[in-house]
Amino acid sequence: MKKVGLLGGMSWESTAIYYRLINEGVSRKLGGLHSAEIILYSVDFEKIAKLQMEGDWKQASKLLVEAAISLEKAGAESILLCTNTMHKVSGDIIESISSPFLHIGDATAEALVNSGIRTVGLLATAFTMEQDFYSGYMQEKYGIEVLIPEPRDREIVHRVIYDELCKGEVLNSSKMEFIRIVEGLSKQGAQGVILGCTEICMLLSQEDTSTPLINSTELHAQAAVKFAIGI
Repeated sequence: MKKVGLLGGMSWESTAIYYRLINEGVSRKLGGLHSAEIILYSVDFEKIAKLQMEGDWKQASKLLVEAAISLEKAGAESILLCTNTMHKVSGDIIESISSPFLHIGDATAEALVNSGIRTVGLLATAFTMEQDFYSGYMQEKYGIEVLIPEPRDREIVHRVIYDELCKGEVLNSSKMEFIRIVEGLSKQGAQGVILGCTEICMLLSQEDTSTPLINSTELHAQAAVKFAIGI
């Protein structure tokens, strides 16, 4: 089995989900008492979030590059960045390591293509929704059109992520708002909606809406399982 390197802590709440999903996936595939060989580098998210808000992506990138190199030196044979937003600096990480980088955009987009979805809504941090590092990746590499909520709803989604989900708070009132926003994206023509922040799966599940939800956290974890056991 190959060792998976998780670069997490953004937030630790969703990184814990990655850890569980990858181990569950390996156990299902291999049976017995098998679990994944994982090396985890968990950053202090307060530092990263502060740099995000200040727009200092260069320094944020430097911290994550250093962490990725540490994972590789510790024996990680692949690197997963356990956050959608910080994939903004994924190019810097890829250039700094020799191990495969499992991009969350690939895991997500491949599932969309396999499902025949070409127009998709996106719920994520404001950085991910409003900048083109994520939607542009989907469009350029896979030909997928990405729709985002209106400005007021983007503010709601961003606030809930940072003020609630990253702190482990799951409120029914926020769930209702997210369901409303999902339905709005569906009316705009979205064939499905990406849960494009790794914490959103704490709040929304497919049981909450008839609009197909694409769980980027789960799909990314599945990619790690496939890499680990070589399928």
